Formats: sequence, C-alpha cells, structure tokens
Amino acid sequence: MPIFEHFSSLDIAKGFKAFLRLEAGLTRGGIPGSGRSNQNKEIQRLRRQLAERGGERSDRSGRLRPENIVWIFSSGRSGTTWLRDMMKEVPGNWAWEEPRVGSLFGGFYENSGAGQLKAGNYIRRERYRTVWINSIRNFVLDAAEARFPEMREDDYLIVKEPNGSEGAPLLMEALPESRMIFLVRDPRDVVSSTLDGAREGHWLYERTKDSSWKRGRKADTDPEDFIKGPARRYQQKVGKAKQAYDAHAGRKVFVRYEDMNADALGAMKRIYSELQMPVDEQKLSRIVHKHSWENIPEKNKGEGKFYRKASPGSWKEDLTPGQVETVEKITAPLIEEYYTKSTG
Repeated sequence: MPIFEHFSSLDIAKGFKAFLRLEAGLTRGGIPGSGRSNQNKEIQRLRRQLAERGGERSDRSGRLRPENIVWIFSSGRSGTTWLRDMMKEVPGNWAWEEPRVGSLFGGFYENSGAGQLKAGNYIRRERYRTVWINSIRNFVLDAAEARFPEMREDDYLIVKEPNGSEGAPLLMEALPESRMIFLVRDPRDVVSSTLDGAREGHWLYERTKDSSWKRGRKADTDPEDFIKGPARRYQQKVGKAKQAYDAHAGRKVFVRYEDMNADALGAMKRIYSELQMPVDEQKLSRIVHKHSWENIPEKNKGEGKFYRKASPGSWKEDLTPGQVETVEKITAPLIEEYYTKSTG
C-alpha cells in the first residue's frame, strides 16, 4: 500500500467535479522491471484526460482500479476460454466470464445510422459523446465492484469478452487505463469449429435453447449457408477488437492462438511482461502445464465436444474448397493482415 495518499478535487464546469488521487511511497508486489515510474505517469496522464472531459463518479469506493482490469477481446472459438483459465489461476487474479457489456453498448452503437448519431433526441448523440462515454465507464466499474466485492485493491480482474468484442472501441475509450489482450485465431479454424459444434447432438447444438434454430439445423442441412454467419461475426468482432487495439494508448498485447498453441508458456510470459503484470514464473509454468491439451480428460475432448482439436490448420481437412472460399471472402481484411490466403 502507498505510504502517502492524497485526494484532490477540481471543479470542471457547473455541476461537475473531478477527483484525483495522488500516491507516493512503496507498494507491495509492484511491476517487474523499471517501468513502474513510467506506468504511474501514464495512469496520471489518463486520469487528467478523464478530468478534462468531465471526470468519473465521486462516490465510488476506489477499491477496483481501472488500470487493473484486463480485457480479452477476440471472437468465439478462438482460445479465450483456455487463456482465461490460465490467467485466473494466477494468485490475485479474478475472472469475469463474458459480461457482454460490449454487446450492450457496442451492438447498439454499431446498429445506429449516421443520421441517428446526429439526431437531437438520440441518447448516444455524438455531440454528447463525453457524457455517455463517462456513463459507460461508471457502469462498468460499478457493475464490476458489485460483482466482485472481495477483490483487493491490488488484484486484477480478467474480463473474457469475445462475444462482446464489437464494443471494444467504446470500452477502451471509456477505460483508457485498462490493459487489453487482442487474441486472434485463423478464421477458417474458427468457422470449422463452430460448424462442428452446431451439428445435431454436438455441444453447441445441445446448449442452444432456440428451438427454431435447432429445427432448421443448417449446420447439417445447408453448411454452405450456415458458415456465412460465424464468418461475418468473426469479421465484425475481431475487426472491432483490432480497431480498439490500434487506438489504445495503454498497456496491450497482441497474441495469435497458433503461437500460444505452439509455446503456451512463452506466450503467457510475454503477455504478463508486455502488460507489466507481476507473476511468479514457476507458478505460471505449473498453471500452463495443468491446462495443457494433454491434461484435458479424453472424455471431454474430440469431435462434437467443446474441446475439439488443438491442431491449427485443421480447416484444410474440415472445410470444402467452396466453404474455404466463402470464409476467406468474408474475412479477407483480417486474413490478409494475420494469415496467408489459401491457393486452392
């Protein structure tokens, strides 16, 4: 804990007040290396930005530090569960499983036309962006503090949010101090995995409660049409995650699933290093080993199971040439950025 802590208030405008917290002294744990001073300066800079645009709620306890929130943005079937499982076992880490706050705000925003954003009565009118961005910030922090009342000030909250990644740009704008992990997996493997899971009797089919979707069973009856859905969702969600990653000025790290699959321990060490989060490497090694593919019970993995394959590139065996062409056409911008297009 800091030796010295001081709170100051600053009047921004009529009815608005910003609250700043200044700390000095030694802290337990800390950040590995010599970047602690630079980190604190960056956090203070970001907080000054927030103060300039209206600040945040003054009645918050301050127990949950925004800079200790770690977002995992990606798409479904991209390895986010595996990454979350490993990170949450590190002492002092807590996991928030898909709060879908990105869907709540991002989906609504993305479905708004340009005319709505300028309309006088529209709640997300661009003219009042600083107001509703700060509201998003307070909404997330209030919800997280209520959901995790036992978190300590120095703990980290790992937020797994693949299916809410369309809201990543807004969330990172609202919480610029937060850390971000941008996880990418080959979209052809993502679509292949989704197609397998959606077949009758398989894990996704059994978990889905939409009876009309089950009756349609397009994964079985019309797979060529079915795969367009997950391909479009991948392009939307990963595209927005990339947009957020490129714009984020804070601590962030880009990870490919394929690289994590090839060297999980090396990938985890890099994640903790680039995010400037403390970790015991011996404990991390044991955690990675515990969650390796070999240690998943045989009954829980294989065709039709949630844990299907750990074989990057298996889409070459699973998808037809026509299906590959469809996925590559829809996700072309991201394949060109991170992968190599098939030559047919």
